[in-house]
Amino acid sequence: MKMKKIFAGAIAFAAAASMLAGCGSEPAQDNASNASKKYVIATDTAFPPFEFTNASQQFVGIDVDILAAIAEDQGFDYELNSLGFDAALAAVQSGQADGMIAGMSITEERKNNFDFSEPYYDADVTIAVAPGSDIKTFEDLKGKKVAVKTATNGADYAKSIADEYSLNITEFKDSPTMYQDVITGNTVACFEDYPVMAYNVQQGAKLEIPEGATAAGSSYGFAVSKDKNSELLEMFDAGLKNIKENGKYQEIVDKYTK
Repeated sequence: MKMKKIFAGAIAFAAAASMLAGCGSEPAQDNASNASKKYVIATDTAFPPFEFTNASQQFVGIDVDILAAIAEDQGFDYELNSLGFDAALAAVQSGQADGMIAGMSITEERKNNFDFSEPYYDADVTIAVAPGSDIKTFEDLKGKKVAVKTATNGADYAKSIADEYSLNITEFKDSPTMYQDVITGNTVACFEDYPVMAYNVQQGAKLEIPEGATAAGSSYGFAVSKDKNSELLEMFDAGLKNIKENGKYQEIVDKYTK
């Protein structure tokens, strides 16, 4: 089995860059053979159930396990760096990372800077509210202050309906801080991908998901910098197809969502 190092926890991008250089990782544009190259993959720090640190201090999640399964299927080695979403984007664009998997929605705007794999997960969007809230539908949010996590599917959806419902949107860099803002009453609701919100409620987050406030969201994709690392993208797609066919993909999803 290939060896994989996982650097968990939020670390600043500058520190991550120097760490990558120190461990001798080859740059994204290197044409070395896949057999000898270790790919550097960037990810988020806390986006359960896709990536998070569990009670045993292991970095786990749907994205983490899917990447591991695909790497094993395709026979490539990698190093997974948990940087935070914005820092992960910057790492890929600057060439400090070869690819990124972080519950990243495939959007037309992002396609200007990234090439995406085939979608590996389709996620609806929902809102979550404090227990006992009278917010039951999107209509109930009219003129209210709501919370979103920057650069997420939920944030995009909230912004798309902001004018219709006169939303006052506050952005946060991570989900736990966003949830706490709703719990303390600073905002009346937060927008989040449904599997993420459902998992956090299941794990004890003091929030509720109204039955009448879920909408179609977008698809997640593995990303590389525009016109770079095409061989890595091709291997991801081929491996994704294989693990879906052999049942490994569904086994991973079920592990975190059931």
